[in-house]
Amino acid sequence: MADYEVPKLTGEGYCEIPAVREGVMESKGPFIAKPDFQKALHFPDDFAEIGALVPNWKERALGKMADLKSRYRSLQVFLDICVKCGACTDKCHYFIGTSDAKNMPVARQDLLRKVYRRYFTFAGKYFPKLVGATDLTEEVLADWYNYYHQCSQCRRCSVFCPYGIDTAEISMAAREILDHVGYGQKYCNEIIGKVFKIGNNLGLPGPALFDTVEGLEEDVEADTGIKVRFPLDEDGAEVLLVTPSADFFAEPHIDGLVGYAKVFHETGVTWTMSTIASEAGNFGMFIGSYETMRRVSLRVREAAIKHKVKRIVFGECGHAWRVAYSFLNTLAGPFDFLDQRYPIPQHILEFTWSHIQAGNLQIDKTENDDKVLTFHDSCNVARGSRMGDYPGGQFDIPRNVIRAVCNNFVDMPADTIHDATFCCGGGGGLLTDDLMEIRVKGIQPRAEALKHVTTHNGVTHMAAICAICKSQFTKVLPYYGFTMDQIVSVHQLVSNALVLQRQVSVQARPDDEDGDED
Repeated sequence: MADYEVPKLTGEGYCEIPAVREGVMESKGPFIAKPDFQKALHFPDDFAEIGALVPNWKERALGKMADLKSRYRSLQVFLDICVKCGACTDKCHYFIGTSDAKNMPVARQDLLRKVYRRYFTFAGKYFPKLVGATDLTEEVLADWYNYYHQCSQCRRCSVFCPYGIDTAEISMAAREILDHVGYGQKYCNEIIGKVFKIGNNLGLPGPALFDTVEGLEEDVEADTGIKVRFPLDEDGAEVLLVTPSADFFAEPHIDGLVGYAKVFHETGVTWTMSTIASEAGNFGMFIGSYETMRRVSLRVREAAIKHKVKRIVFGECGHAWRVAYSFLNTLAGPFDFLDQRYPIPQHILEFTWSHIQAGNLQIDKTENDDKVLTFHDSCNVARGSRMGDYPGGQFDIPRNVIRAVCNNFVDMPADTIHDATFCCGGGGGLLTDDLMEIRVKGIQPRAEALKHVTTHNGVTHMAAICAICKSQFTKVLPYYGFTMDQIVSVHQLVSNALVLQRQVSVQARPDDEDGDED
């Protein structure tokens, strides 16, 4: 399946720390963005061809570094305080999978830190060799582009760092600097451009979304005998659902969307999706651009105001939830026009769990008895956000929902879940085929933990609540002997077990000119 070595699994639940090797993943970076993609994001596009640098690139790179350092004090702190203790060395899934020395978090940080010391510290300016400072050269930029795209910004290393250094912030800063000298990443920048132009990562126009949800309504009615609506662009609903665009067509994502719709239907809470904000994902975080994050986030605000909703609920997407939970109010708030009695925003699992607790949903757990489930804690949910009103709710609530709709659940080994969870290997803007080798090798620790519970506990399926995780797992786990259909959405499980009882009349869609009912 691959022209590179795929790591072997033992089923023991952990990975041996590899011997360090130099340059194993050198020159493995992703495709570079062309000027048109840069222009759409308001990044410099005055370079002649793909792979060329902008004029005065060095001054512009150092100027952007100075700008970031002055705006984000945490970045300067992280660059200053590392003592090279080595606590993070073996915590990165990409280092474990590749053994490349520069994929150790401390070494990856140092690619930027050495340049920072050279130009922004007294010792680096006058005694560079003494403090390991390095001049900024084209070769250094190439290393940045290569290895900062072998970081999924998962923050696992930060959990184990005694100083709390966040490698993700350093990776984000490096990527933004690269975007300002002509080395933007094609995958992320092209996708963000689609959001600005059309409204979602996949470039699905409004008519395609309407066709999709109409087809889903027909499928659910054929399957259950009950009309369940998938409202789109409807004003006056209580809830605006903002979900990843993968939920509209990909497997197993779309089964999760069906689950959301059934929950809303059965609780009687009116809801709508919006073509203005038909994408929960925000790749602005991946490229380190808070300006871009804000432009994407403002679409959610625009949709909430346009459709006159009272609540905003986010679907199953890890980094979308982190941006929503941690940044949405700052980037696009205040949301003082929403109902303040509810969390702003709210995760779909919080919504579903509250109604399960209230007894508003009739569940038949036996509908999932063909599965023994485990759960993957997605990085941005586990380490960058929260659910519920208490610390650790982001770990409990997904598991509570799974246990409420399934009879058979087993957790993976303790040092691979909760805030110590291993990344899926495809996050942080790495979910592109030009990075397939790093994705295959980076998934090794998670695959090993899954193999352990498969072998010892009879686990048949792994549930996830992140669109990127699901896409990565279905594409890459087959390299390790698993099958695509072993990955499920949590709300797919809810959909299976939920007993629909509520019959309602179905209104005409806004786009139905003749006013006929669906």
